[in-house]
Amino acid sequence: MKLFTGSTKPLTGSARPAPRSERFRSVRRTVAAASMAAALAVPVTAATAAAAPTAPAPVPPGLSCDTGKHAIDEYTGFALCRNNGSQTRTFWVHLVCGWAPDVDGDRVTLRPGESGQSTAHCGKLGTGIGEIHVRP
Repeated sequence: MKLFTGSTKPLTGSARPAPRSERFRSVRRTVAAASMAAALAVPVTAATAAAAPTAPAPVPPGLSCDTGKHAIDEYTGFALCRNNGSQTRTFWVHLVCGWAPDVDGDRVTLRPGESGQSTAHCGKLGTGIGEIHVRP
């Protein structure tokens, strides 16, 4: 039984297999392209996961606060707080802004019984407000 049906003559011209260095270069290019695609996919996934809203952070003691986004501008967030305690309290709003840097609003000091609002604005480079926190 004859298993080999090909020619035993040496290959010449374009039928000759690529030298080892050429094959190795091709493999390196393929691996580099796959690595680049994987590297680009990770930040997009991570940014999407980071932008998803989570449970609100606890409000500092002595304050009752409402937080939210501006009705017209989704890059502006606020914290509207009332001091229900017996001591003067200071607070500010902290916005987690997706791809843009996080920002803090103005500090607001409230005496007992007073209300006030702190506002901050995320940069347009980002994906908008992901989380809103009230900081003491």
